Amino acid sequence: MGYIDDVTKDFYNYLPALTRRDDFDEFWKKTIQQAKAIPLNAEKILVDYPSTHVKVYDISYNGMDETRISGWFIVPAFMKKDKYPCLIHYHGFSGSRGEPSDFMHWITMGVAVLSVDCRDQGGKTGNSAAYTNGFVINNACRGVHDKDEYYFRAVYMDCVKAIDFAIGQEEVDASKIVIEGTSQGGGLGMAVSALDDRPVLAMVDVPSNSNLVSRIEGYHGAFSSVAEYLKMHPGETDLVMETLSYFDTMNMADRIKCRVLASVALKDEVCPAQMYFATYNRIYSEKQMEIYPFNGHEGGGSVQTEVKLAFLKRQFPDWF
Repeated sequence: MGYIDDVTKDFYNYLPALTRRDDFDEFWKKTIQQAKAIPLNAEKILVDYPSTHVKVYDISYNGMDETRISGWFIVPAFMKKDKYPCLIHYHGFSGSRGEPSDFMHWITMGVAVLSVDCRDQGGKTGNSAAYTNGFVINNACRGVHDKDEYYFRAVYMDCVKAIDFAIGQEEVDASKIVIEGTSQGGGLGMAVSALDDRPVLAMVDVPSNSNLVSRIEGYHGAFSSVAEYLKMHPGETDLVMETLSYFDTMNMADRIKCRVLASVALKDEVCPAQMYFATYNRIYSEKQMEIYPFNGHEGGGSVQTEVKLAFLKRQFPDWF
């Protein structure tokens, strides 16, 4: 047994009790119906980009509640195909859709890319949702007193509707949708893959939104804001924990049907590796884990990017 096997052997048996409520599936069925009832109203504007090898579009569409979600849609122009696989990228907490140059390694593979903002974070996208209570520090506790108002309810649906945008593009092969993201983006990838059966592969790194009770108890990452909220509102503790149960990816994992490539880092105190295993161990579809024993929340970085590129080519050789 090697070093990594030895220090992680207990992780693969880590199965904290699920917190899923009886109406979990009904809640998400109604939520998806509500989101789908909002017309997408997609817009796509060609950008004058310096490279002639790609076509870059500044895009937007209606999210959960007609909040306009901004993003980039990037298509390889150096190779002529009727339709391309499409990788949908979800960013980390407080980030944004990034810049087109962030995704050129995927473009060189002959894959179209859709990168979208999370509402009310670091990008162009605002937030049209209404909340009936205050919050502390960051969006991870916005609306946490009510599962129907909770911030990530809208964000999960915004991300599902990104798939709607992608498959609505004439350049995209709807049977070849890949989800990719890091940290918050990895958590969103898990949620979307559980709530929607269109992705064929999810590649998630140092994923967030798993085992949320432990995240709060340990003041880990963005969810430390929920602990701060509960300092001020201790009488809402049970209510808050119930709300979060609907958004904890460990409660969603057994719904995932696509292939999963995941990575964790053992020195990560933002999204601790063990907490993601509460989700990973409940995924029954084909899956693979990469572990970085001495990395923190930066995860495997460019090393993991190379792993993902090779994994994509190996899993779907007929795409390229």
